Amino acid sequence: MTDEYLNRRTFAIISHPDAGKTTLTEKLLLASSAIRLAGEVKAKGERRRAHSDWMSIEQKRGISVTTSAMTFEFEGNVFNLLDTPGHEDFSEDTYRTLTAVDSAIMVVDAAKGIEPQTRKLFEVCRLRDIPIITFINKVDREGRDPFDLIEEISDQLALDVTPKVWPIGTGGRFRGCYDMDHNRVLLPAEDSAIGFDRAVDVSSPADPRLDDLVGAEIMEEVRGEMELAAEGYSAFDLQAFREGTLTPVYFGSALRQFTIAELLRDVGKYAPPPGMQKARIAQGIEEKVPPNADYVSGFVFKVQANMDPNHRDRIAFVRMCSGKFQRKMKLKVTRTNKSLAVANPIFFLAQDRQLVEEAVAGDIVGIPNHGALGVGDTLTERDGLQFLGLPDFAPEIIRRVRLDDPMKSKQMKRAMIALAEEGASQVFTPTLGSDFYVGVVGSLQLDVIQERLKAEYDVAASLEVCGYDAVRWLSGATSDIDEFIGKNRNAVAHDRYGSPVFLARSQWEAGYTEEKNPKLKFLKTRERV
Repeated sequence: MTDEYLNRRTFAIISHPDAGKTTLTEKLLLASSAIRLAGEVKAKGERRRAHSDWMSIEQKRGISVTTSAMTFEFEGNVFNLLDTPGHEDFSEDTYRTLTAVDSAIMVVDAAKGIEPQTRKLFEVCRLRDIPIITFINKVDREGRDPFDLIEEISDQLALDVTPKVWPIGTGGRFRGCYDMDHNRVLLPAEDSAIGFDRAVDVSSPADPRLDDLVGAEIMEEVRGEMELAAEGYSAFDLQAFREGTLTPVYFGSALRQFTIAELLRDVGKYAPPPGMQKARIAQGIEEKVPPNADYVSGFVFKVQANMDPNHRDRIAFVRMCSGKFQRKMKLKVTRTNKSLAVANPIFFLAQDRQLVEEAVAGDIVGIPNHGALGVGDTLTERDGLQFLGLPDFAPEIIRRVRLDDPMKSKQMKRAMIALAEEGASQVFTPTLGSDFYVGVVGSLQLDVIQERLKAEYDVAASLEVCGYDAVRWLSGATSDIDEFIGKNRNAVAHDRYGSPVFLARSQWEAGYTEEKNPKLKFLKTRERV
């Protein structure tokens, strides 16, 4: 048993696209000295690539399409940061990532407020009672009134709010930020393009030095705002925050590094250490695994192939849940009941790697493997343990894979299975015929699949409309499923695990078929086991 997990902080950054999530990730790494130079997406040359965006399509389009894991230390804590895709077409990756974290930073654009994808991701966090820290970004640009933004968070997300860092002006009148807990004013550099310059300690918002530092007129206005904010909103309550009913709010600018150090400081101070994880120990029997259990356990929430194209590697991202893991340990994969010797586990800083000698609950460990691990797998020293809660979602877009060169059918099959193992797509093999169908949640995923097939596997293929618009997993008694397959063989396929699915030509047909077959369940989501 170990209590080293108490200084772990495992968190995700979630937001709507373009709210500044990846820039915030970069600046958090910079503030912790994990990197020396943040690579802004809009910069030139080698700096064009954001540090956490390592795939070629991410670098070309300036968006995140896959989760990146980063482990770093700051002020006595070990942070495991997961930078998730913001685009809704990659929401599956984000949903599964949220099963592996203990808290999240929600990034909100000061000009746009709560946007649809932010709301969806928040609801996933709420289902799992994940504590949320809110960072309102881009206050140095023209945006909405701070009170309007806070009220929107309170009303739309049904959260109590506690302002922690307040903006001193916004847009063209931006003069810095005020750390309300510690009475510090964060000041811009004389060259406003550089951003953050220094922090100055003051006695209170009434300190007359603030008039000289930021201007008497604007400071008079901001003093009134902060007084209203302090009196009008809830005092910070650590228990309410950790229960997911209260969010501390920080105004700042990721690009100009305002409020970044304060945000990182308070993640370390307030975010919870690893907690218990729900698992099944036998058929119909569940229990919660404590982080200080005397056995090692963890689950795979993501698989990524070809992070290093030179070595054609395949990495399983494992969230450690209990015990003290040591390099070269043998752990059992519950799904296959086979032992796996973990010889070269790694920590990540995006695409950079460091060999792991030890890891504890909360750590994110990469395990190189050649198909032995899939998303949802449990690795453990305890027989029969299976962690719960990792979902599969029925794809909303189904396409037939058509090869440009039929001689590469074996390469295509290997490539499609590898992509399915990552969770980037789902692959279905029809009961009749030799076609491959690929299913995705969003259309942008199709572009990613085609580009990766060509770049990583040297397979040129087109993804054609195939006439199917809905997929449902079949669940029920084996005899009832077999009877249904016998009557609908031309509309049944199997996923990569061999589970049968019904391919419907429309959402209406999916619902109609379900009504006509009451003995079966037609599932839109299922849990990976």
